Amino acid sequence: MCQIIRGVQRQGYSRDQLLLRAKHERDRPSLSRDKLRKKTVTSTSADGLMPFHAMEILKRAKAIEASGRTVCHLEVGEPGSPPAPRVIEAVAKALPQAQGYTNAKGLAELREGLAGYYAHQHGVAVDPDAILATMGSSAGFIIAFHAAFKPGARIAITRPGYPAYVNTLLGLGFAIAEIPVTAENGWKLTGADIVAAHAAEPFDGMLFASPANPTGAAVDREQMGDIVVTCKRLGVRLISDEIYHGLDYRGPSVSALELTREAIVINSFSKYYCMTGWRIGWMVLPDELVRRAEILQQNLFISAPTLSQIAATVALGEREYSEQQKAGYAANRGLLNDGLASLGFHMGSPSDGAFYAYADISRFSNDSMSFCEAMLDEAGVAATPGVDFDRVGGNRYVRFSYAGKQETVDVALERMRAFLK
Repeated sequence: MCQIIRGVQRQGYSRDQLLLRAKHERDRPSLSRDKLRKKTVTSTSADGLMPFHAMEILKRAKAIEASGRTVCHLEVGEPGSPPAPRVIEAVAKALPQAQGYTNAKGLAELREGLAGYYAHQHGVAVDPDAILATMGSSAGFIIAFHAAFKPGARIAITRPGYPAYVNTLLGLGFAIAEIPVTAENGWKLTGADIVAAHAAEPFDGMLFASPANPTGAAVDREQMGDIVVTCKRLGVRLISDEIYHGLDYRGPSVSALELTREAIVINSFSKYYCMTGWRIGWMVLPDELVRRAEILQQNLFISAPTLSQIAATVALGEREYSEQQKAGYAANRGLLNDGLASLGFHMGSPSDGAFYAYADISRFSNDSMSFCEAMLDEAGVAATPGVDFDRVGGNRYVRFSYAGKQETVDVALERMRAFLK
């Protein structure tokens, strides 16, 4: 056991974190419902890698659907609508010719369009040469980590947070420092949180998302400024994950670029533009990292998919369509939050942004994995266990996505009502 703890400590987890997790597994009380008593063993590799449980649940849901049953999909953050019609038309027109690689940085038209996006949406001037089109935000994170940090560097992330942050960093040989955020503080990160965590366990980078996955928490301009200034004072490189920008329900999304040119900004067409399967995103880089990131792109990915770049260029001009989809999410947001609260889930205010409800299930279970499996198998409702986002306290939470159609949310709530009786 000590050897295992020391091995995982080298990947970024403290001994106290590991002992807390072990104690939780040993002392965890029995589940309150017979149907949830079956424990699920979650496989973890020696370096801390774990499955992406949202995708594991999706795979299980697809198998159920193949057997002839229906499933309400609330597990993945995937818009229920296709891209704008003009996007599809442009790709169909380009298909016979768009077969080759593009420049490693991406099509000039796309990067110029993105520069225009920052000028119009955020009031900042961005050089198109500082923009790199990527194979979704996932490739952007890989390039960012290797471009900005030396091997073995420690990167801070919030907990709960997107599971691919942890697994990608560990898989690439980086270490992590987790900064817990709480429901009591609206799941928001503060400069004081960063200072305290850095004092306890120094780190080289800070990866921060607003709006965040799974909580939907978003910061305003003042709060973003606090994070930017704190990272600069500590000598910590900020990576701003802005893939849910446009999906703020309280006001305009705030980009780190409005406050600094030293941050790496990563964004994607997946969420706001309804293009998850197209695997197209982008990153904006500080001047000193542009060439290194371009070289990494050349060697790791060559270029982002040509057809997806063409689609993305057109999508930038289709914000009216995206705003129509956002209106649907906003309606689902209130419907799901109120519905879950009426069923007995502990809910705070509806999420600030993105399209998720992060629900406390402690009234029903203290094992979110078993809860989600039972709810899928017996009720045909797919949701993501909180252990995907928080390996310490996520056993008490489940993430529900409201990115789909309203009828899916309505049916899911009725099925859960019967399941929880």
